[in-house]
Amino acid sequence: MTALNSSLNEWAAVAAHAKDMSQSHLRDLTAADPQRWQNFHIENDTWLLDISRQRITAKTLALLFDLARAADLPARIAAMFRGDPINSTEQRAVLHTALRSDFAGPQAVQAEVAATRRQLVDFVAAIRSGQKLGVTGKKFKHVVNIGIGGSDLGPLLVCDALRHEWSGGITPHFVSNVDRMQLEDLVRSIDPAETLVIVCSKTFITQETQANANAARAWIVGALGEKAAAKHFVAVSTNAEAMDAFGIAAEHRFTMWDWVGGRYSVWSAVGLAAELAIGSERFREFLQGASDIDRHFTTAPFERNLPVLMGVLGVWNRTFLQLPTLAVLPYDQRLARLPAYLQQLEMESNGKSVSLAGERVDFATAPVVWGAPGSNAQHSFFQMLHQGTPTAALDFIAPLKGSWGGTEGQDLALQNCLAQSQAFAFGYTAAEAEAGMRKAGAAAADIKRLSAHRVHEGNRPSSLLMYPQTTARSLGGILALYEHSVFVQGTLWGVNSFDQFGVELGKKLAVGIDMRGVKAPQGPGAEGLKALIDYVSKHR
Repeated sequence: MTALNSSLNEWAAVAAHAKDMSQSHLRDLTAADPQRWQNFHIENDTWLLDISRQRITAKTLALLFDLARAADLPARIAAMFRGDPINSTEQRAVLHTALRSDFAGPQAVQAEVAATRRQLVDFVAAIRSGQKLGVTGKKFKHVVNIGIGGSDLGPLLVCDALRHEWSGGITPHFVSNVDRMQLEDLVRSIDPAETLVIVCSKTFITQETQANANAARAWIVGALGEKAAAKHFVAVSTNAEAMDAFGIAAEHRFTMWDWVGGRYSVWSAVGLAAELAIGSERFREFLQGASDIDRHFTTAPFERNLPVLMGVLGVWNRTFLQLPTLAVLPYDQRLARLPAYLQQLEMESNGKSVSLAGERVDFATAPVVWGAPGSNAQHSFFQMLHQGTPTAALDFIAPLKGSWGGTEGQDLALQNCLAQSQAFAFGYTAAEAEAGMRKAGAAAADIKRLSAHRVHEGNRPSSLLMYPQTTARSLGGILALYEHSVFVQGTLWGVNSFDQFGVELGKKLAVGIDMRGVKAPQGPGAEGLKALIDYVSKHR
């Protein structure tokens, strides 16, 4: 690998091809290839990936695959699954795959994971069966997960997406915002005697998580006494001293490893709230769905490899077609939180401007990821996507059947999903607008006045991912597909997808700000910062 992948001959070939393709419209690409859908869709097991509405040709994919090989993607994949320290800035392995796949990582790592899985399964069974009770003898009915970032977004997504799988009388709740409103709203509606609190913090000193954990402890202990802490709190952490001070019982501690980043941690004990809500059998299915994709990613040729295709197309759209954003549009209300989850996954992983070799990159990396359930989004921001000046890439995601088990309602959702993907790709020309107005009986003057307002440029590239139904197994597969797609993109860009130094600076600065005004601010902008602190003190 060169210092910058943009120095590769294969990169230059893709860039030259992108210039050639810059004036190509999906209408023309489709007209030139009557078999376009057949040529640009992949079916694997129960998955369908339709990329026929991407602004690509067969040559585009061939050149992108050449670039992937030149960037050592096959070797990087093997190194990740083997447990090499590919997180080079922190000298760590990247082994979230070992949490779900028995073919990932060294045997010692697999043994540790297996032991923790047994501990989790036993704990979940004891809570759900009532073998483990609160300090007053009541069965736990509420589980409150306190975390932030991946320690919140992952289990929250799983619980929301699999709400139809909740069982065992357990209701999960999530607290992440440090302003205390989530916790204050929650404690008004649940009984502390029936509440188990999970504190997810690798270091157990994350400022936001610690503040919420301390407030939750005060609530529980205030209502039930000091002995309640040992029975009503669980921790996912590595900081034994801090857990001792907090009062976490030894049997209520679950480990974290430095080879699992926060945004990849839902497969670990960080997913405990979800496992308590859906049960260990369903959680195993969730892990199996991800493992299925791991095996596919490591064995399928690039031409039929779903995450590889998703990844190289992400690079093509962001870097070579210069599309600044990716709209994630699930046509399933169960996946309402998927865009937020993918925001962290993609933007924290590849929001980098420095290469693995420490040189500033000279090309665009991670897109801004955003989105909402498609049916709702059609009546809000789709207007901008269709006719606005910014142009986005689009990911449509749709199950064939609704999560509740039927097709009623989902037929209408799919109808809209397919229609929107067509409209984004092919648009609505001036001639079509005028013909439509004439057919509707519009006057010539109105046609002249209004036809331009009805034109849709089209040529907005999109992919469509379809699968049978949102289940624990398919959800695991979706998350793993995007994880590996992000890894592919980071490899082609030559950046480290597994550190997050950009998250740390704000945390460090926050520690040095004294809102009581006792300690004067230091550093650049200290005068303005002091004025703001004084303003808060005066007007609070």
